[in-house]
Amino acid sequence: MINGAHILIYSKDPAADRAFFRDVLGFRFVNVGEDWLIFALPPSELAVHPGEGDLGLRHADHNMLGAVVYFMCDDLKETMKSLKAKKVECTEVTKAPWGSKTTIRLPSGGEVGLYQPTHETAIGLGKY
Repeated sequence: MINGAHILIYSKDPAADRAFFRDVLGFRFVNVGEDWLIFALPPSELAVHPGEGDLGLRHADHNMLGAVVYFMCDDLKETMKSLKAKKVECTEVTKAPWGSKTTIRLPSGGEVGLYQPTHETAIGLGKY
């Protein structure tokens, strides 16, 4: 039985990005050795979107699906205000049919999304 998901984020500066998730976002973690941190995530959901072209990444000798990470929040303005107090800048807020969104730049220069959904979410469904 599947009991969780492990998300890989590739970074040009993994140490700095790990410190960001640990120190700025405050994600709990385990250190599996040599400062290799694995973070506990807030409740999550999965959506499968249509795409075109090569959507994947070669990993462990297999063509894996590509993914985009968006963190969710209840109040985008307040979350952005809290991040700004920690010296984290977000991009402009864009409205979409599914919610309001912004992007957070990680220390490595990579970005992750942050959004306040307006659609029904699967998070409250509990354990499957």
